[in-house]
Amino acid sequence: MGRENNMYTVEDLLELVKKYLGGFGKFIFVPIFFLYLLTGVFVVGPDEEVVLLLFGKYQKTSGPGINWYFPRPIASRIKVKTTKVYRAEIGFRTVSQGPPAKYKDMKEESLILTGDENILDVDFSVQYKISDLKKFLFNMGDPSKTIKDASEASMRQIVGKYNIDETLTEGKSNIQIETREKLQEILQKYDSGITVLNVQLQDVQPPAEVVQAFKDVASAREDKIRYINEANGYMNDIIPKARGEAFKVLNDAEGYREKRTKEAQGDVVRFLKLYENYKLGKEVTKTRLYLENLEKNLKDVDKVIIDSDVKNGVLNLIQEEGKTNEKRN
Repeated sequence: MGRENNMYTVEDLLELVKKYLGGFGKFIFVPIFFLYLLTGVFVVGPDEEVVLLLFGKYQKTSGPGINWYFPRPIASRIKVKTTKVYRAEIGFRTVSQGPPAKYKDMKEESLILTGDENILDVDFSVQYKISDLKKFLFNMGDPSKTIKDASEASMRQIVGKYNIDETLTEGKSNIQIETREKLQEILQKYDSGITVLNVQLQDVQPPAEVVQAFKDVASAREDKIRYINEANGYMNDIIPKARGEAFKVLNDAEGYREKRTKEAQGDVVRFLKLYENYKLGKEVTKTRLYLENLEKNLKDVDKVIIDSDVKNGVLNLIQEEGKTNEKRN
C-alpha cells in the first residue's frame, strides 16, 4: 500500500499489519505501538530545559513540566540545567573538594606576561549561566573548551595592560571586572548563549623559580614604606614643635617691640616736658638734672657734701679722716 513520499499514517500501518499478520495481528500490534509511544513521555525539572531533535535536527526547546515527543530512534532529547551556575577553572583543576581541598596546577594555562614583561602564575575561575540552550549546544563545537580558551585569552589580554605591582596588589579588582567584560564580548561574538556572571582571581604570584627574588623585592618595599612612615612621623612631631617655638619667638618679639615703643614714647613725653621746664628756667633745670644724675649714679656710695665757701674744705676733710683712722688702729 504505497503512498507518495513514503509517508504512512497509523491506519496505514494497521492495514499492513492486518494484511501480513492476519486479523489478530492488529490486536497484537496496537498495544505494542501505544506502549512504544508512551516511551516518548518525559519530565523536565524546574531548573532544566530540554532540546528536542527529530532525526538529529533541532525542533524546539521545552521548559519544565511533563512533556511528550517522538520516542527514540525517531527523535532524541538533551536535558540541561539552565538555572545552575557553572564554573570553569583556568590555571588549576580541583582534584578533591576536601576538606582540605586539593588542586592540580596547570602551568600551560596559568603563566601570563604582564605589561612590564614580567611573568606571573595566575589561577582564576569563571562563573557563568546558560541563557540560550540552543545556541549553547549547537553554536560551539565543545562549549567547555571554548569557554576555557576564551577565558584564558581574555585574562592574557587584560593582564598585559597592567604592570606586575598593580597585578599583585590594587589592580586585581579592575582586572577581574575587565576580564569578565572582555570574555562576555568574545562569547557574544560566538553567539554562544552564555552569560558570564563573575571572574574571580584565585591565586596570583610569581613563578616558583623567582619567588625568593620577589620576596626580597617585597621586603625592600616594606622597608621603604616603613622608613617613609618613620620620617613622616618625625616630621609630624618636629614641625609642630618648631612652629610652636617660632610662634613663641614672634610673640616675644612683638611684646618686646610694644614695650620698647611704649618706653620710647614715654621718653619723648618726658623729654618734651623737660624741655618746656628748661625753657622756663635754664639754670634751675641744669642744677636739677645734675643733682638727679648724682643721686642716680652715686646712690650706693657714701657721700660728703662740702660747702664751697669753706677754705681748705677738702684738705681739712682728708686730715680729719686720717686722724680717725689712726685712732681706730
